[in-house]
Amino acid sequence: MRDEENIFGGRLRMLIVDDIDIDDILLRQFFQDEYEIVIAKDSKEAVTVLETSPIHIMLLALNLSGMDGFEILSMLKRQDRWSALPVVAMTVAGDGDKAARAIELGAADYITRPFHPVVSRARVKNVLARRENDWYRAERLAREQQLMEMHQSLDRDNLTGIYNREAFYRRAANIMQKDSGNEYVIVYLDISCFKAINDLFRMDTGNLILKTAGYYFQASVGEIGVCGRMEADHFVMCLPKAALDMDTFLTGLDATVESLGISHNIQFYAGIYPVHDVYLPVDQMCDRANLALRRIKGNYMTRYAYYDDSMREQMLREQMIVRDMEFALQAKQFCIHLQPIYSLKEDRIMRGEALVRWNHPVRGLIPPTEFISVFEHNGFIVRLDRFIWEEVCRLLKEQKERFGKVTPVSVNISRLNFYSADLLDFLMGLIGKYELEPWMLNLEITERAYTDNPHQLIPVVKAFRDKGFRVLMDDFGSGYSSLNMLKNLPVDVLKIDMSFAQELETSERASSLMKFILELSKALQMEVVVEGVETKSQVEFLERIGGEEIQGYYYSKPMEAKQFMELLAETIKH
Repeated sequence: MRDEENIFGGRLRMLIVDDIDIDDILLRQFFQDEYEIVIAKDSKEAVTVLETSPIHIMLLALNLSGMDGFEILSMLKRQDRWSALPVVAMTVAGDGDKAARAIELGAADYITRPFHPVVSRARVKNVLARRENDWYRAERLAREQQLMEMHQSLDRDNLTGIYNREAFYRRAANIMQKDSGNEYVIVYLDISCFKAINDLFRMDTGNLILKTAGYYFQASVGEIGVCGRMEADHFVMCLPKAALDMDTFLTGLDATVESLGISHNIQFYAGIYPVHDVYLPVDQMCDRANLALRRIKGNYMTRYAYYDDSMREQMLREQMIVRDMEFALQAKQFCIHLQPIYSLKEDRIMRGEALVRWNHPVRGLIPPTEFISVFEHNGFIVRLDRFIWEEVCRLLKEQKERFGKVTPVSVNISRLNFYSADLLDFLMGLIGKYELEPWMLNLEITERAYTDNPHQLIPVVKAFRDKGFRVLMDDFGSGYSSLNMLKNLPVDVLKIDMSFAQELETSERASSLMKFILELSKALQMEVVVEGVETKSQVEFLERIGGEEIQGYYYSKPMEAKQFMELLAETIKH
């Protein structure tokens, strides 16, 4: 999106709400070349501007006289006509609590005094870029919503018959405020990988699941609580804390859904917010329950989580990641580190694995554990993956030109990439662009990707192999590995989860399982790489039982691309 134009055409209009003249002058200088600036000194002037002219983004000072910035944010959120307006809060450097509160109330980002022109413009640009993507999606959803609203009553969800979002907010607030002597909880639920269900089955099947879930939720809350459907596969309940037994509730829900006879693993996950203040807006209670849900959604071991204050701090960290990700990709702050995979028999590097790192200009090197899950949640992982694939292809071409031969490097294919229709075409385009052969770029998929959506994954993996790519299954044994998966999924290499290697010296069962997997893989003509090998005794054990390839700190930690190339050069000399 060009800064000076919006998605409808014409110049973007920015409203700055601030009562400090010098800041208004500075901000006007920062943005006047790209935006039409409107200044409001207080909440009254801001409302007048909003009611009389279109505004595309608001810069809002939190410390206003009269109605402060927090009250304005709350007012905007309550008004449907302004609830989608992107707001960048303005506060003082070091006041993280106010910034966090503003984000909780709906601010898209924040900037701090003294204002920096480059930082301020970049954050506004990122907010508008995200808003443009949201607008296209919202436009489609709005059309669907208009059609649905023609056929539903004022308070009821048309599909499930339970309360809709607004009706739930009103009724939940009414119940809790009338019965303030009881402790209540808000439970926010949704289905793992519901999109895959709609892709694999007819929409009628997805609707049947939602109707059945709605019926179960209504029966669960009975007369003592209230339930509603927020949107899509998102549901919410409000009921007394004493009446909630989550383990029993989920067991019953699983049994009810399984009774439909649908051949797919359908699981609900839940976030729970214990209500301490019954006069807190219910939409904020739901936001906090949803924040707890996001911490564990898709986790095989945990189906529900309770909100706590640490999640608020995590929200701030995630906000920083989301705020900086677009600029980081453009500025090539993301880079690859490579970890060699060694052959025990030949005592040489067989291949490498590319691992992403984020070299942040302020925070330094950020490990992937801090940002990968965030990118998987917001979809940015698809673009990051493609950037990394191309960086690896550049490295492979450099190998080819420098050494006259290529040591393959594997890259990760995140689950969301399997929903991209052009995935194989993109990979083949890279192979052609850098004059490579498919076997040089190995593709790693996770066991979880298969478990979530086997029907979609199997044909894609077959297509990879038909084109000459070698496919590796990463983290085998980290989840619910099954012989059925090995039978159905045509991969070339199994990468055994590091937990097995770490337990070889202490667990007889782990040792026995490792032997079995090695024997089975040979029978299935699959190679095996054991990850996480750290000690000499682990190496000796793997040699005794026929292990062939290992990866881990015993031989090498992940290293920068330059070091990896130097290591390859030394290997070739000898």
